[in-house]
Amino acid sequence: MNEKIEVGRLNTLRVNRVSEPGIYLISEDETEVLLPNAYVNKSMEIDSLLDVFIYTDSEDRLVATTLKPYVYLYEFAFLEVVDNMKFGSFVDIGLPKHILVPKNKQKGTYEVGKRKVLQLQLDDRTNRLIASEKYDLLKSVKNLEKNDEVEIILYSKTPLGYKVIVNDRYEGMIYHTEIFENLKIGDKKRAYIKNIRPDNKIDLSLQKIGIKVSGDKVFDVLVQNGGKLDFTYKSDASDINEVFGLSKKAFKASLTKLISEDKIVLEESGIRVK
Repeated sequence: MNEKIEVGRLNTLRVNRVSEPGIYLISEDETEVLLPNAYVNKSMEIDSLLDVFIYTDSEDRLVATTLKPYVYLYEFAFLEVVDNMKFGSFVDIGLPKHILVPKNKQKGTYEVGKRKVLQLQLDDRTNRLIASEKYDLLKSVKNLEKNDEVEIILYSKTPLGYKVIVNDRYEGMIYHTEIFENLKIGDKKRAYIKNIRPDNKIDLSLQKIGIKVSGDKVFDVLVQNGGKLDFTYKSDASDINEVFGLSKKAFKASLTKLISEDKIVLEESGIRVK
């Protein structure tokens, strides 16, 4: 159970009382928050504990929901722009209330229907949840070292590679020389730390350190995906291009070569590393 109610996070709170608009939940410091009737069910009895997300309504009152948003406080997600106003843009985070990206937190243009990699933050002045393209990241890398597996989200493409966010905390880079699959902005991946630089930026690889890349794109993508994929000679050309970045003709030629070299096995449902 939460000692205090935390906006933007999942809170464990106790059912305290029932009212006409819903049920009131309470934290250990006895702060109450309403869970509206739309999210109430018969199992929510007095004194039972509930896991709820806390945000503010249109009148800046705390409100709880059992819905799980796409992103939590200080985390990152690839969010869709749903509306534009003079003072900012609104994005969908999976809740009935859309979240504002203030003008001073934006970079580039915001088009309805397009997506942006954004961080969920608290506005210093209003204490409301906002989304921001100006990231709040830790300056010093702690509790990570070479070869560690991490989670990343790609947020910017550069001539050198892709800039990424590491574990929702740090800035990193995957260089083009480390990429053997089609990537795009907003992709979330598992990666491995190659180096932590003196400026605390992190160099990453999509392959486990020590695993040599063969130079054959089909084989390398197979290795990166656990050694097995649901692709055969009959797979759709657009699917092949999306995953391997190859034409169907080039894919089939590579498949034939890898099978003849006894590196992979062709099964009815797909291919796997031997």
